[in-house]
Amino acid sequence: MAKTKETLRSARWFAPDDLRSFGHRSRMMQMGYDPEDWTGRPVIAIINTWSDAQPCHAHFKHRVDDVKRGVLQAGGFPLELPALSLSESFVKPTTMLYRNMLAMETEELLRSHPVDAAVLMGGCDKTTPGLVLGAISAGLPSIYLPAGPMLRGNYKGEYLGSGSDAWKYWDERRAGNISDKEWVGIEGGIARSYGHCMTMGTASTMTAIAEALGLTLPGASSIPAADVNHIRMSTQTGRRAVEMVWEDLVPSEILTPAAVRNAAVVAMTMGCSTNAVIHLVAMARRAGVDFTLDQLDALGRTTPVLANVRPSGDKYLMEDFYYAGGIRALMASLGDKLDLTAKTVAGVTLGEGIDGAEVINDDVIRPITNPVYHEGALAVLRGNLAPNGCVIKPSACAEHLLVHEGRAIVFDSYPEMKKAVDDPDLDVTENDILCLRNAGPQGGPGMPEWGMLPIPTKLVKKGIRDMLRLSDARMSGTSYGACILHVAPESHIGGPLAFLKTGDIIRVDVPNRSIDMLVDEDELARRRAAWVVPKPYYGRGYGHAFAKHVKQADEGCDFDFLETGFGEPVPEPDIF
Repeated sequence: MAKTKETLRSARWFAPDDLRSFGHRSRMMQMGYDPEDWTGRPVIAIINTWSDAQPCHAHFKHRVDDVKRGVLQAGGFPLELPALSLSESFVKPTTMLYRNMLAMETEELLRSHPVDAAVLMGGCDKTTPGLVLGAISAGLPSIYLPAGPMLRGNYKGEYLGSGSDAWKYWDERRAGNISDKEWVGIEGGIARSYGHCMTMGTASTMTAIAEALGLTLPGASSIPAADVNHIRMSTQTGRRAVEMVWEDLVPSEILTPAAVRNAAVVAMTMGCSTNAVIHLVAMARRAGVDFTLDQLDALGRTTPVLANVRPSGDKYLMEDFYYAGGIRALMASLGDKLDLTAKTVAGVTLGEGIDGAEVINDDVIRPITNPVYHEGALAVLRGNLAPNGCVIKPSACAEHLLVHEGRAIVFDSYPEMKKAVDDPDLDVTENDILCLRNAGPQGGPGMPEWGMLPIPTKLVKKGIRDMLRLSDARMSGTSYGACILHVAPESHIGGPLAFLKTGDIIRVDVPNRSIDMLVDEDELARRRAAWVVPKPYYGRGYGHAFAKHVKQADEGCDFDFLETGFGEPVPEPDIF
């Protein structure tokens, strides 16, 4: 039902002639505002994840003013509310540990303040799902503003991509092919503007998913952070947030099964990060949409990778993708693979939002007849090693490893693995499978991005650049290689990975979606009986709560008490 001035949610704080509302109004006036600033106007919360320790969002200090300008132009009243920044570059052990904290903070900021709608400012990996999860549960009109990718890196005229080239050149340095001076030059050239990773990492994956879900203005997720069009988009987003209040356009109208399916298809065709699996499942479940790993895998079977962007692609970066037509052109290329009738926050359908989009460079955005990879970016494997599933990115790994049997080399911890791979006497060949356990949601803790296990130095010096690696951890979306991740259930809670031993043979068959350790059931039963439950990492605080309530990777790693359907709805603040 359309809103009126009298039915604005914010009016519950400011309109009544009582003592509590006197306090609300007087405190607003204390900050220099007049009653005309808020009376009869939608109050728009701007959830800003800027901080001094967040390079991906460095420009948000200025973009928030652009959003405010749009809100004011449309007759609204902007209120900036800072939230957790979650810098992937600096937060230890992993921002994934705090994604749900940002989701809770976003939900409670919106629920507890006198606001009618929200602009969600994010971009760095976990900020997109964190903000969206919170907004879904809060239920207010919400629109997402993506931070945008940084400019291409550059060193001696060669384009550098976030993460992907760091891994590449680190191996060359370990092999003795990169000097200290060259390494410092690469270090200074790989990230040369504000904005998130400009490869198809988790950040670009998640902002594209947000757009495909219908949560951004058309084309917003592709715009480079340093492009002036990003400023214009920010102002347009502020204006649109006000319009959404009058239309009462809430997330439940946008996040339908069709929207979730669209997001999965777009993620697959973008060459998405493996992290997309966890976050998309979590967002779908928050919205009450049943979406599983098997559904995602089925879509991947029929959705080719069309975005020729590293690491699945061979040379291009997100700046190239934008000027080749961007996500609107990519979605237009998919035709009937998308439900074009899905609603978006722009007030138009997905089809109307991409109408007229065209591909400018068909080497960057490939036609379906000439894909980067014939299937989607991700595949879900199951077997006695991962009964609830695990994920691999076949579009970014060596083809000869997609069907493979190898000897397991097992590490119980990240420090143990890190030390071992540099040991020149490590008993390992390129046909073995490196396995890291105790790195999942509880074991990490928080499921760190340790899944791209470094290839042992002795093999790197022989020229080996890919081999099978397996873990219950995640990996950065900028990573590449034959890495099998998100093994569920995780080893820390007694999943089968806990019982794997060095020397066991593992069989991987990606085309047939299977993964098994070739150990007989009687031996597995003996190992299971001898297993000792690991000691918890946290005895108090947020980490303690995290371990008690986080769900497994195949279920999205949300907290059990935050998912839709848990308990009674939270009452609005005016009836507390």
